[in-house]
Amino acid sequence: MNMFTRIEADETAVATEPADRPRWRRAAWIALPVVAAATAWGVLDRDPPAAAAMPMPTVTVAAPLVREVTEWDDFVGRFEASQSIEVRPRVSGAITAVHFTDGAIVRKGQLLFTIDPRPYAAALAEARASVASAASDLALANANLARANRLVADDAVSKSDLDQLGARVRAGQASLAAAQARVRARALDMEFTQVRAPIGGRVSDRRIDAGNLVSAGDTSGTLLTTINALDPIYFAFDASEGLFLKSKRAGTDGATVEVRLQDEAGYTRRGRLDFTDNALDPRSGTVRGRAVFANPDLFLTPGMFGNMRLAGAGTTRALLVPDAAIQTDQARKTVLTVGRDGTVTPKPVALGPVVAGLRIVKSGLAPNDRVVVSGTQMAMPGAKVQVRPGRIAAAPPGAAPPVAAAVAGEATCAGR
Repeated sequence: MNMFTRIEADETAVATEPADRPRWRRAAWIALPVVAAATAWGVLDRDPPAAAAMPMPTVTVAAPLVREVTEWDDFVGRFEASQSIEVRPRVSGAITAVHFTDGAIVRKGQLLFTIDPRPYAAALAEARASVASAASDLALANANLARANRLVADDAVSKSDLDQLGARVRAGQASLAAAQARVRARALDMEFTQVRAPIGGRVSDRRIDAGNLVSAGDTSGTLLTTINALDPIYFAFDASEGLFLKSKRAGTDGATVEVRLQDEAGYTRRGRLDFTDNALDPRSGTVRGRAVFANPDLFLTPGMFGNMRLAGAGTTRALLVPDAAIQTDQARKTVLTVGRDGTVTPKPVALGPVVAGLRIVKSGLAPNDRVVVSGTQMAMPGAKVQVRPGRIAAAPPGAAPPVAAAVAGEATCAGR
């Protein structure tokens, strides 16, 4: 049954209704199907509304910041004494006195220990007596030779006697020289009974107390104490083969280095690179290096840990962008740029360290590129966007560095 058949049926039903039913109710029964049919016809005949067009996203773009920067290579190492001496006695005997405080700063030549000098004083006196005896024998031999020379003209002395007298003179001279040498040796022994600091620096604790016997020797002798020279002081570190090659090509021998301690925020201590080992360790692939630092206040101590940075290639011109503008595309880093026609184009880049809160872009970006610095989540590669001009600003000196992806090395603005 279609709609019109339904209407006719409704009209028939109305015609057969009782005469006493109100007229307005019969009219309503007739009007309702007609209104429903008209409404359905209008809905079917109406066109669907057109979908509203999506507006283009708006992003903020800015040219990379161009700065002169100094790139640094980072190293980790420890301080070492520029000289370290083991104090051992040069003569044997009993320690009679200790003349220093454990851990004190001592100067070169300062008296540290005293060894009982009495046996060596007696040996020195004996040696001096031997000198006097040898000198007397030499004087007698010279007198006999002079007397014999006066008798040669009278043929009162044979040639052989004259030769014997001359030999006695020479033997006396040798004996006197030997006796004098023994005096000098015994005098050195007397001097060595006073153990003095061979260098200036910080002394360790005493390893022997007064009253103990000590034995002489270079390495087998009794160890009395040790002294470390602290001004200047060395900083020893290991560098990888790649950094070694980089520094060799850059010619960084004697270059300036900076160190910060564990409780220091900045690199305030400056020194210079003074030594690189003559071979790489084949097991670790590293080479040993050393820098020297002035330490007039003797604050730096051997064994102290520090972070060092070495200027790798001097001052270079670098492009800087915020870390927020850098995206990761699988294994590469990219930066979104906007062309003159508003099209978004990703550019692969090679990154460097952070300087002044911004990331160095080593390659892949041009100074006149328009980099998306805000709204990167709305900028789809290949799509068109509306641009809003922005500006990249470096962080002020002393500002806390942002948390960023780790990249080997470091950099600072030139002149800082």
